[in-house]
Amino acid sequence: MPAEKGSAFLLKVGDGANPTAFTTVSGLRTTQLSINGEAVAITSKDSGGWRELLSGAGVRSVSVSAAGIFTGSAAETRVKGNALAGLLDRYQLSFESGETMTGDFLVTRLDYAGDFNGERSYTLSLESSGPVASA
Repeated sequence: MPAEKGSAFLLKVGDGANPTAFTTVSGLRTTQLSINGEAVAITSKDSGGWRELLSGAGVRSVSVSAAGIFTGSAAETRVKGNALAGLLDRYQLSFESGETMTGDFLVTRLDYAGDFNGERSYTLSLESSGPVASA
């Protein structure tokens, strides 16, 4: 598999319509994705002293964090509105290869910062709710 550019790793927010149209969240400089899986131990006396885990069990989730410069785009405004209202919304991560991951996410953190002689920046964190599809 060839290397991919980080600049092609994009976060997009849905428009609330069906079918969903996605718009790239502007100004992002970094995007990070974590796929999390909770292990369910089924170790017993018959395990020979080795831990055993149950395949396909436990809670799975996807966490996304991103940081960038504020541009005032419509997508940033939608993310801010979701954060203020505590609303789930449809988000999509896209990669240079054309692969996407799509699901419902909650904005769990949105921070703004700005120095007197610099640009306004923001960081955000998203947590999945329900299944996240990979295509």
